[in-house]
Amino acid sequence: MFWNQARKYLCMKDKKLSKIIRKYDGKLKSRNDPFYSLCKSIVGQQVSVASADSVWKKLLLKCKKITPEKINNLEIDDLKDCGFSRQKIIYITELSQNFINKKFNINKLKKMRDDEAINYLSLNKGIGRWSSEMFLLFNQNRLNIFPIQDIGFLRAISNTYKFNYPPNQKQLTMLKKRWNPYCSVATWYMWRTVDPEIVQY
Repeated sequence: MFWNQARKYLCMKDKKLSKIIRKYDGKLKSRNDPFYSLCKSIVGQQVSVASADSVWKKLLLKCKKITPEKINNLEIDDLKDCGFSRQKIIYITELSQNFINKKFNINKLKKMRDDEAINYLSLNKGIGRWSSEMFLLFNQNRLNIFPIQDIGFLRAISNTYKFNYPPNQKQLTMLKKRWNPYCSVATWYMWRTVDPEIVQY
């Protein structure tokens, strides 16, 4: 399993990260439910973890199960009641229609490099770089995602390495090179330092 191999490698490369790795249990897991993951990444865009969790819990109560058909059958007022903004209502309904109409094929990602996969995912309205990276990391378990648009990730780096917030490009490039080819694993541990709850999309 790549996780143990990645842990050993990162412990050798980074003393500060090594202490964090030894402190926290668990590992990155996939739900193997692409639509669920993409919906959750839309909900999580540009809001706090607490706000996203609140919206997501309300959506689960409305739908019972998150599927393209269930989301597509919701009224606009149902989504507003859950706390969705006007823009996010457009994003999540169009995403559900893309899945229903088979305009979007997750299987195509298997043959794509990370940057190609990000561009393909971004064809869905509302799925930008951050959402694409969250999907590739959490759902596809790609090994080398380095999400510099994620506020929690940047705060964790600043706290751990005593950098000013946000870290500058030189500092980020240095860490990316140090953690390569296991940036996703390092990122997961960085998140644990700012939120002990295991995040899952």
